Formats: sequence, structure tokens, C-alpha cells
Amino acid sequence: MICKTVGRSEQQKEEEKEMAEDYRNQAIGVFELESECICFVALDAAAKAAAVKIQGVERNRLAAGACVKMRGSVSDVKAAMEAALDVARPLTKIVSHTVIASPSEDTEKAIAMTINK
Repeated sequence: MICKTVGRSEQQKEEEKEMAEDYRNQAIGVFELESECICFVALDAAAKAAAVKIQGVERNRLAAGACVKMRGSVSDVKAAMEAALDVARPLTKIVSHTVIASPSEDTEKAIAMTINK
């Protein structure tokens, strides 16, 4: 039996690997909101509040919301998260949020798999 890999191209896989390397040893902040539109308002506030990089935005396939992943130092990610949630709170439901100060290697792999899906 011959198996054929379907999905991401080799170039996409290489880009994902490079992106993962860029974020090594950085904290990750993740928040999910009920409104995709407000996610962009919140991520804008986060990026302006602290030195974080937005790693990805994923639409929720079952609802109208989205999830945002951002990276930076622990203090920057915490400050950015606070700014994002402060902006979002009066506008939409905050589904969940967390900051992982030092993601494990397995967590990094799992996060990389979800980017650009």
C-alpha cells in the first residue's frame, strides 16, 4: 500500500518550523472570545499595550468566535492579556483565557500544529 501525505506543503511545514523556533523560550497567551470581530479589537489593544507578537488567530468552527495566540516575555504577555480582556469584556463574552509562562516542548508542538488551520 502506498500512502500519500495530504495537507500542508513542504514549504508550509518549513515555515511553521521556523516560526516555532522564533518563539522558543517565550511565554504564550491565549484568549478566546465569542465574537471574531472583537478578537481583532482585543488583539490590537494587546499589541499596543506590550511587546508581544500575535502568533495566530483561529476562527471557531462551531460558532462566530475566534482564538488569539500571542507570544513574548511573561510580563509582556500578562500585560497584553489584561489589555485585551479589558477591551473585550464590555463588548462580547470571554470564553476562556490563559498565560503559559514556559511552554513545554510538547505544548510548543501542539501550538504549532494549530497555526494556519
